[in-house]
Amino acid sequence: MGTIAEGVRQAIDNCLKVKKNDKLVVITDKETLEIGSALRTAAEKRAETAARFFIMEDFGVRPVPFPDVIQEALLTADVSIYAAQGAKGELQTFRRPMLGAIDANPRLRHAHMIGITPQIMTDGMCSDYKEIQRISKLVYEKVRVARTIRVVTDKGNDFTAEFSPDLKWIISDGDIRPKHWSNLPDGEVFTCPATLNGQVVIDGCLGDFFTEKYASIEDTPIRVQVQDGRAIKASLECKNDALRREYGQYIFESDENSNRVGEFAVGTNTGLTRLIYNLLQDEKFPGIHIAFGSSYPTKTGAAWDSKTHVDGVLKSPSIYVDGEPIMIKGAFQL
Repeated sequence: MGTIAEGVRQAIDNCLKVKKNDKLVVITDKETLEIGSALRTAAEKRAETAARFFIMEDFGVRPVPFPDVIQEALLTADVSIYAAQGAKGELQTFRRPMLGAIDANPRLRHAHMIGITPQIMTDGMCSDYKEIQRISKLVYEKVRVARTIRVVTDKGNDFTAEFSPDLKWIISDGDIRPKHWSNLPDGEVFTCPATLNGQVVIDGCLGDFFTEKYASIEDTPIRVQVQDGRAIKASLECKNDALRREYGQYIFESDENSNRVGEFAVGTNTGLTRLIYNLLQDEKFPGIHIAFGSSYPTKTGAAWDSKTHVDGVLKSPSIYVDGEPIMIKGAFQL
């Protein structure tokens, strides 16, 4: 564990590499204002210039629509930071349009810190990023030419994902470069699978607004059968009736691809020692997470998209790349 100040320095100096005269944009909310302000101050000190600073509640009641003034600021910025909490519906109204504006600026280096907390700033943001980059490279070399990856857990998860050479594997290891925005804290290698089949059991935590609302789902895991890359509605099970209904509505009733597996990712942040049931950090924990919804087409090269994206973290998986184990019950075998 470190300090918030150390986490801020890591983000500004090591990940974003803010330099003199960079044009800065910082977006935060009232709940995250202390962290957002600390990031702003450190970035301004390094760039020796004032940041465009936005507080989301200044634009209305959450979920807020994405304002034109922020879009215009992002299109001319060199460095941007989004450090705020999620609100139901805001992925569609705010974050997806924001990421579209970020993708439209080829020189922008963006740190995406959705759900950031003081605990994460002193934990995942203080990890050894040289080690994360080493592990991420090793994982990437194993998976980048994989035809199939099988994932098994003691809770009954057993699925096999198939991959296409036309879809890119992305290393996300804290080294934020132009055109490649990343979540912080970082540490994952991901792609969009060509297809996926089998039983999915999500027993860690969920993404989007679910992470704040439900936290740990270890005792009420999501179980769903996936066939040809799509979740089967009739197979969805969860002992928490409210969660089952809300999750089912999200992945089956949002759009034509919201039940499709859009992301397959291996967490590589070996500095993390436990799940804290906040997706921003937990998806980087050594293991597997998959997401139903958006395939991040601008990153992976997938030919389809969705307006939704909900990650699910699996606890202590065993991972077999074309039959070779690279993780057994949560421990890397690299």
